[in-house]
Amino acid sequence: MINNPKINQTPIKIKRALISVFDKTGVVELAQSLHKLGVEILSTGGTAKALRDADLPVIDVSDYTKFPEIMDGRVKTINPLVEGGILGLRDKHSDDANANNIQWIDLVICNLYPFSETISREDSDLALALENVDIGGPTMIRSAAKNVGWVCVAVDPADYGTITDELKSGEISFDTRQKLSAKAFGHTAQYDTIIHNYLKDDNLSDDLSITFEKHSEMRYGENPHQSAASYKIPGNNEPNILNATIHQGKQLSYNNIMDADGALACVREFDDPACVVVKHANPCGVATGDNLLGVYNRAFNADSLSAFGGIIAFNRTCTKDVAEAITSVFVEIVLAPSFEPEALDIFKKKKNLRVLEIGEFSKRTPKLEVRNVDGGLLAQDADNKTLTLGHLKTVTKVQPSEADIETALFTWKVLRHAKSNGILIAKDNTTVGLGAGQVSRVDAVHMALRKGGENVKGGVLASDAFFPFRDSIDAIKDSEIKVVMQPGGSIRDQEVIDACDEYGIAMLFTGMRCFKH
Repeated sequence: MINNPKINQTPIKIKRALISVFDKTGVVELAQSLHKLGVEILSTGGTAKALRDADLPVIDVSDYTKFPEIMDGRVKTINPLVEGGILGLRDKHSDDANANNIQWIDLVICNLYPFSETISREDSDLALALENVDIGGPTMIRSAAKNVGWVCVAVDPADYGTITDELKSGEISFDTRQKLSAKAFGHTAQYDTIIHNYLKDDNLSDDLSITFEKHSEMRYGENPHQSAASYKIPGNNEPNILNATIHQGKQLSYNNIMDADGALACVREFDDPACVVVKHANPCGVATGDNLLGVYNRAFNADSLSAFGGIIAFNRTCTKDVAEAITSVFVEIVLAPSFEPEALDIFKKKKNLRVLEIGEFSKRTPKLEVRNVDGGLLAQDADNKTLTLGHLKTVTKVQPSEADIETALFTWKVLRHAKSNGILIAKDNTTVGLGAGQVSRVDAVHMALRKGGENVKGGVLASDAFFPFRDSIDAIKDSEIKVVMQPGGSIRDQEVIDACDEYGIAMLFTGMRCFKH
C-alpha cells in the first residue's frame, strides 16, 4: 500500500489504449480518432477483429503479454503486464514497470456483456449464466477507474465524443477522468448486483441489492418543485409502462406513470374483457363483460366525475368504436395491449392524449415492492394472492346467491388496488362506489355510499380489513346492499355479524385482508 497517496489532477496524454467491448457502438470511429492521434491500440477477440476489418492497426493482448488466451478464453487479460500497465502510479512505480517490461496503458475502453440478457433466454440455466460472468472486463474497468490520476476509462459509447474532443487538444482533464471513473464503478456495481440477485434464492435476503438504469428525465416529480426521473430494471423487456410504445401525446409525468402503472396492475387481474379507470392512484371505475364498448361505458359511468382527467386501461385491443367514445371526454392516458389502426387515427384528434401500447400481457407475476424510509428501505412481496370461492365463509343466516359471490370476487380484485382504508361497492361486475384512503372505516363506508347513490341497491360491499365496530353496518342498513364481504378477525366479529342478521344482509369472511398503503 502507498502511504498518504496524492492523486495526480493534471491533464494526461494518451499514448496507449486497451479496447475490449461487447457493445461496439462507435468503437471503430473512436479507434480511428485515436490512431490519427498516434495512440497505440491493444485489443482482444471480437473487438480486435472489428478494428482490423476497418483497416486499423491493432496489437492483440496475447501478443503484448506473450501469453496466449487459454481455457476457452477464460484467461486473456488477467496478466501483470495488463493490470500493472493500468494500475501503476506513473510517479512512483516506474522502476517496477521497467524491471518487469510493463508499458503504461493510459486509456481503457471496455463494457460488459449484459448478464441480464443471458438469464432472460429461454435456454438459460445456472451453467450458462455462470459461463457468461465476465471476470477480466470488470478487473480492467475497476483498475482503470481506481487509477483515475493517470488513466481514463470509458464504459459508455456516449462518452467517446468527450474523449476524442479533449484529445484533439492533446490531453484529457482530471474532471473528465473523475466523472468517467464514477460511471465505470457504477457499471461494474450494476453488473455484480444483477448476478447477485440471480444467484440468491430469497428476495428478502440479509443483503438486499437493487440496481436500475435511467429510463427518462421528467419535467418534475409529484409537484413542480421536485426533480424526478424514471429508472428501469436492466434488460427487462416485459410488457409494462416503461416499455410501452407511446403513439402520441405529451411526455409522461411522474404522476402519469404512477397512475398508469396502477391501472395496468388492476386490469391485469381479469381474464374477461375489462376496463379500469384510475384517478390519483385509485380505481374509480372498473367493469368486465363481453363487449368492450359496453365495458368501457359502464366503467367510465361508474364515477364519471372522478374519471375526468383519469387513466383508462383495457386488457383487450382498443377498437375504433371505443376510441370514438373516449374522445368525447377528457382523459390523460389510454393504455391497452394493442390498438386498431382506425382507433389510433381517431385518437390523433386529441393531440395531448397519451396513447400507450403495452403489448400482450397476462396476470401479474411475483415481484419485490420497495419503498424508501429515512435511513433505509421497506421491502415486501407484491400482493398477488388470488381470492377464490374456497376462501369464502358465510357467517350470517342469510346466504349469498351465486351471482352475489361472483360479484364479491370481482370486487376484491379491484379493492386491493385502492388505498386503505378502503370500501368498495359493486354490482353486476361493475364498481358502483369507492371510499378509499380514509382515516376511519366508517368514513370510507359513507364515502362509498355517497359515490354510489341509488345504484348501491342490490350491490356487494367489500372492506379491505375487518370492521372494528358495527357502526359501518348500521350505516348501510337502509341502502338495500345485499352482501358484505370482509376479512373477519375482530374481537367484535359477532357484534358485526349480529348487525347483518338484524338487517337481513349476508356476510362473507375472506380470511385475508388487502391493505394498500
